Formats: sequence, C-alpha cells, structure tokens
Amino acid sequence: MTDPAARRAAPDHQPAAGETPDPAADNTPEPAAGSPAGLDLDRLGDYLAEHRPELAAGPLRAELIAGGRSNLTYLLRAGGRELVLRRPPLGHVLATAHDMAREFRVISALAPTAVPVPRALLLCPDADLLGAPFYLMERVPGEVFRSRVRTDQLTAEQRRGLAMAMMDTLATLHGVEPASVGLADFGRPEGYLARQVRRWAGQLDRSRSRPLPGIDELRDRLAATAPEGANAGRIVHGDYRLDNLLATVAPVTVTAVLDWEMATLGDPLADLGLLLTYWDVLGDSDISAGNPVADGLGPRAGFPTGAELIDRYAAGSDTDVGPLHWHVALGCFKLAVICEGIHYRHALGQTLGDGFDTIGEMVAPLVAHGLTTLREA
Repeated sequence: MTDPAARRAAPDHQPAAGETPDPAADNTPEPAAGSPAGLDLDRLGDYLAEHRPELAAGPLRAELIAGGRSNLTYLLRAGGRELVLRRPPLGHVLATAHDMAREFRVISALAPTAVPVPRALLLCPDADLLGAPFYLMERVPGEVFRSRVRTDQLTAEQRRGLAMAMMDTLATLHGVEPASVGLADFGRPEGYLARQVRRWAGQLDRSRSRPLPGIDELRDRLAATAPEGANAGRIVHGDYRLDNLLATVAPVTVTAVLDWEMATLGDPLADLGLLLTYWDVLGDSDISAGNPVADGLGPRAGFPTGAELIDRYAAGSDTDVGPLHWHVALGCFKLAVICEGIHYRHALGQTLGDGFDTIGEMVAPLVAHGLTTLREA
C-alpha cells in the first residue's frame, strides 16, 4: 500500500499508476467488543496512550456520526473530552482517494486563516492499526444541516442566512493565497479542469459494475471542451456544500468547514459548479427527497436559488465568475461517479449508515442533466 503521507502533495490527488484496488479487500481488523465497525477502541487507546496520552484520559467511547457517504467519522469521548476521528471507508477504496494525510495537512494549514476549520490534533499514517490511516481533530460546536427533518425547522430568514454564510465562507477560502499558508505545492493548477475529467473517468472505471447509459458520452464531451480555467491556482475544497459545514443559527454562523479529502489547487469555479449540482440539479428534483445526497438542500427545501448564491459569492470574491454550464456538467459527472462508487460499496456490503440503498438511483439523472447542460453551453 502506498503511504498516504508520501503522496499528500500529489498534484490533484491523482490515482497512482498501476494501482487497482481489490474490490473485495478490507484490511480493517475485527473491532474489540464495544467498538463501532471500523474502529477498534482497544488498539486506538493503546496508540493514544503512547503518542498523545493527554487525548486519552480515561476509557474511550465512540459512535459513528451518521450522514457521511465516503470517509467514516466517529465521535470519541475520553474522560470529559470530545474528539472526532476520520478514517477511509471499509473495503473498496479507490487509489489515492480518502487521503487522511491530505485532509490533515489542509486543515492544519488553514487554521490561522479566516476559514473556519477544526483544530487538527493527530495524524496516524499507519494502516495496520485500524486497517487504514486516520486522524483526530477537535470537536467544533455547531450542527450539520443535512435533511429536511432539520431544515424544515428553520425560518425563512435562517435558511437565507445559512445559504449566504455558506457562500461568504467559500469566497473567503478562495481568497486565501496558497503560498501564504504553506500550500504552494498542494496541486498543479495548470490544466486542472482537464485533469479532473481524466481523474473521475479513472475512478469510474474502478467502480463499474453495471451499464451506465450516457456516462461515457458525458465524459467525452467534457474532455473535448474543457476550458483553460482563468482562475486557476486557488485552494479548491472539492466537495463544498451546506451539509459539509458545521453551523449555528442563533446567530447564523459557519463554525467549521469539513470533509477536505478532495481539496487541491485548481479553479474555484469547479467548487461553484459542484455546489450548483447539489443545490439546483439534485436539491430541486423529486429524486432528492429522502436521499442522503441532497435531501434538505436547495430551493425545494426553502433556500434561495442557485443564482442568488452565485450573486452573493461574486459580490464577495475577486474570482471571475462567468458562465458555469461546463462546470455544472463536470459536477454532474463527478457526483455521478461518486454515487456509483458508493452504490458499488453498498452492493458489496461495505457501507455504514442508512440511505445508501438508493444512491445508485442518482446516477442516471445526473448524467442526463450533465449532457443537457453541455448542450446549452
């Protein structure tokens, strides 16, 4: 296995040549009694006692935090302290995806900036301990607004405030100069968008398990029309959306941006395109209802339109926001590939949590919308 620490600065987080994971492989040890799946509390406790004893004052307890669709996130309690642990999913893990060292590096770098991130505490690159590398971070106050069960309780003013705070935070992130926080080598901005198409095409090939009509046409059209990217060189989150934030509503504040596994240097319009894919494509369609990908997001859930979000972002950013058709189509392709990978893991019995049985249904509408968007460009 390639050491994630050795490739944490790999350009655009590209798959290593020749790496093809075994879809059935799962190196996660059987957890000790009382441990949640994917996390052996006895092994973890011994490791912390040796390396960071102040983080393990007392017996460890843990629970899986629901909602994550890719990496697994656990709430740890030790004595009176609460921590959060992140590790890759069980089983079918795509090469260089789910890079814990990469997440740890970027949140550590952004800690002194105005971008709200949890404090990074400990990185363990040793896959033998829990079956995969992991890292620990502080628990930040706030709530994840993921489903209609929660967002329906918000007032219209709170929904608007959350949406605008989300865009202000993204503008702040894109305004950070990478070199100023030690991230000048975090990716290769030149040709970023074309490489994104190739990267996700490669991930798709590693997750194919059924016919996917139209997805190869979408891939080929994106590859043939990839723009240069006039805004290249910014820090890109890679999966920015409302439910990857911790926030409060009294007052409305974003307290932390989460899930940095796809972060790199690139074109910030890719973040906007993917956000609109979640917001307007999925968040305003029937298929999002009750689905853990987009339920609770977008105009159908009472939030402002995607156009209003882009206007807010443009008002607070120096990014040249032009037509976003191509970037939304890329977002559709990327999210279709991600959903297909999760569908594949679910079929193998390697997902934890609820709602994964319907994620495969998202792929076809995403592909169809991506193709339609490209034709409108």
